[in-house]
Amino acid sequence: MTTAFAWNATHTAHAETGHVERPERLEAIRERLTTAQLWDRLALQQPLPIDWEIVRLVHRRTYIERLQQAVAHAPLRLDVDTYLQPGSLEAALEAVGALLAVTQAVLERRASNGFAAVRPPGHHATPDRAMGFCLFSNVAIATRWVQQTFGVERVAIVDFDVHHGNGTQEVFYEDPNVLFLSVHQFPHYPGTGRAEEIGTGRGRGTTVNVPLPAYTGDEGYLEAFRRLLGPVVRRFRPEVIFLSAGYDAHWRDPLGSMQLSVTGYAALVYELMEWADACCDGRLVAALEGGYDLEALAACVEATLVRLQDPLAPIADALGPSPHEAVDVRDLLYELRLLHHVA
Repeated sequence: MTTAFAWNATHTAHAETGHVERPERLEAIRERLTTAQLWDRLALQQPLPIDWEIVRLVHRRTYIERLQQAVAHAPLRLDVDTYLQPGSLEAALEAVGALLAVTQAVLERRASNGFAAVRPPGHHATPDRAMGFCLFSNVAIATRWVQQTFGVERVAIVDFDVHHGNGTQEVFYEDPNVLFLSVHQFPHYPGTGRAEEIGTGRGRGTTVNVPLPAYTGDEGYLEAFRRLLGPVVRRFRPEVIFLSAGYDAHWRDPLGSMQLSVTGYAALVYELMEWADACCDGRLVAALEGGYDLEALAACVEATLVRLQDPLAPIADALGPSPHEAVDVRDLLYELRLLHHVA
């Protein structure tokens, strides 16, 4: 299978000394992929040029204007977590362009699937607010763009970052044509993502939140994907699936406590590929979100790309399983299946 891959080289201009969301994240990924001899096996894409009209598919004009005014006074903080440097908007625009380039390659059938290794991440950015390290809602913009450019109607977005994708949810909360599914630690930042958040109006039922307790681990995640999310996706029958690929649920990550392993992440990607094969001719596009332990992040991205290129390839996991005992989430998943009418 051919995997389209892109990254935004200008990401290095978006940096703040001591901040956990730093350029070394993508550098660690590139070094790992090169060492593992994966880099040359990827279908490398150049980011598409992005103008503000594409950003406005999701973000309000007033928000964009505030960012443009703020960058003139950078460096500064937009909130307690989210920084802005003089080159941050260029980096964020190129991140969107990298994701759209990968998406285009997949939709035009020049690649079987795709991965965009970009930063800053996107799933916390709302239509009118930067937050949680995020400036633009990358996957939400790609979703609107693919609907507009390729005539796609139904899109599914799966988010397995340790944090709830509140920005993505807000964009599509009333939209019956976009299925948003988030599996995340709860309670945890940003405080949203409760089970009862299922959409509203015509979009009621097309938001599925799986708020898992800390220390859920590999088996609990896999059970959620197989028994709850898989049936929901197959029922919805999307024409393309986007993945907000956050690797901060790994057991070594400093910002979460979910205890996933590298092999656990690879198993989730396998499930996603099964859904994509069943529903949308394999069209699966991933965009990097979180992941802040550099070794774990690089290993998880490598495992994801190995899986995307060959669903049956062996996965190397030098970091091993979590040293902590996992909690039982079967009762929670049973309640969620009842809520979402999954047998």
